[in-house]
Amino acid sequence: MSEAETLKCKQQTAATDSKSHESQSYEPAEPADLFLSSYYYDLPEELIAQDALEKRDASRMMVLKDGLPPKHLHIGDIADFLNPGDCLVINNSKVIPARLFGHLPGKTSDIECLLIRELAPRTWRCLAKPGRKLQLGRRIIFKENELEAEVINIEEDGARILRFEFEGIWEQRLAELGHIPLPPYIHHDLADPNRYQTVYAKYDGSVAAPTAGLHFTPELLAKIEAKGIRLAQVCLHVGIGTFRPVKEDKITDHQMHTEAYEVTPETAAIINDTKAKGGRVVCVGTTSCRTIETAFDENSGKIKSGLGESQLFIYPGYRFKLMDALLTNFHLPESSLLMLVSAFYGREEILAAYREAVAERYRFYSLGDCMLILGNANLKERD
Repeated sequence: MSEAETLKCKQQTAATDSKSHESQSYEPAEPADLFLSSYYYDLPEELIAQDALEKRDASRMMVLKDGLPPKHLHIGDIADFLNPGDCLVINNSKVIPARLFGHLPGKTSDIECLLIRELAPRTWRCLAKPGRKLQLGRRIIFKENELEAEVINIEEDGARILRFEFEGIWEQRLAELGHIPLPPYIHHDLADPNRYQTVYAKYDGSVAAPTAGLHFTPELLAKIEAKGIRLAQVCLHVGIGTFRPVKEDKITDHQMHTEAYEVTPETAAIINDTKAKGGRVVCVGTTSCRTIETAFDENSGKIKSGLGESQLFIYPGYRFKLMDALLTNFHLPESSLLMLVSAFYGREEILAAYREAVAERYRFYSLGDCMLILGNANLKERD
């Protein structure tokens, strides 16, 4: 099977019905945990990291464990908190140059398109602006006679379905004309776009980086493996939903966008063997967490290999099946990612840690510092 075939996950390949999955995964939560306003915190704008550090492994790392006062260390210390027999789950999806700039025939004003998802060869779901100019049947020229597109459908949420026409190989055209999409809170292009890719990124498909992985270097990964910790690679293509805030006052009304994932038989074997032998499954980032939790099979009590789609929304009350520890960046207020880490360690505890991170002048968001979360009452109470 080709790489493209292996990683193309369609709706009909989803391994689990999301509604039945959720009904088995949630327990009653504190009332305040279910309201959007409970996830707000104040963040000075100057703490939003605008550039990557010169060295990937120079990032600071806050360590949370069992309600004890946070420790303030660096990502290079992470191996000290991992034990032989643990496994580290990493997301090897690669960010594609998904931002394209073009114009209408005979016009000069810019049209910006953000590729969201490939629906079929040459056909992509996109966000486009200004949308009012892109009515059904309109053509967009990205480079005359080399890359053009036609609007073939307009979806209810305003997304456009574009059918592309190009000469040569799609990946080459995209690399030539596309730009890496950065989050809206980063206000300039990066001097080195590769700093928005993990060192282990392999498979094209994400429109945002799995940012907890940006801190790792080949040397740090080798140090971790040398200690007897296995690396388990999953692939979840991060979608546009990562940029979209939760807007519903009651968070249970929020709907996650679907994201395609793959768990290989090798990865499933590593995770299942780790659990069977009493090791810990340590997820690098919320995307790795959501992948393995989605792929968990309730009947066997193990993770299943295969292709699928995740629409899993993790918030307080969620009963974690596989994840024992989490390395993650500091997330936006009122975001689904902040709700996930709150589900793992407790909302009030996480917000207290964030307040301390602000006081200690940590760097926040995608290019910022990180947090290692160990210990979790939810896991200890699990059968």
